[in-house]
Amino acid sequence: MQPGLGTANDEYLSVYGTLFLAGAMAAARAEDRATTQTFLREADEAAHGLGTDANHLWTAFGPTNVAIHCVASAGELGDIQLAADLGQRIDTSGLPAERRVRHSLEVARALSAWNRTDEALATLLDAERAGPEQVRHHYLSRGLVIGWIRGTRGRPSQPVADLARRLGVVGG
Repeated sequence: MQPGLGTANDEYLSVYGTLFLAGAMAAARAEDRATTQTFLREADEAAHGLGTDANHLWTAFGPTNVAIHCVASAGELGDIQLAADLGQRIDTSGLPAERRVRHSLEVARALSAWNRTDEALATLLDAERAGPEQVRHHYLSRGLVIGWIRGTRGRPSQPVADLARRLGVVGG
């Protein structure tokens, strides 16, 4: 696809950049930091060529989605503080709800791993308000809540217990 970049339209740039975002996540999960960074840079160049956040061909591609993937890949690579700090600064309000919620789940995971559970819970509850079905069925939200319950001596806080019931991870 690279030879077509010189005459690429917005759809082409969006698909091109999205492919590199997917590759960056795969590389991060394989703990290949160099490839992750290379792919994120290529996606960032495509996003700057596009110039704005857009949803061409349902990609939700643009500079914000690249930033979101920087957060997610940092989390996958174990750079938890970076993921938490950067993740909280990204304004996702212009993106589709699915992308906003997914980003919130990544931020909650980073905050929780950094032992900032109250902030992680608040982030997860905000995500639930934006996309209750997505939060209810996503492995990240369910894993966070199960971890919080298991890590609590005695009874979990009422907000955690209520969320656990809504997610179906406990009876009641």
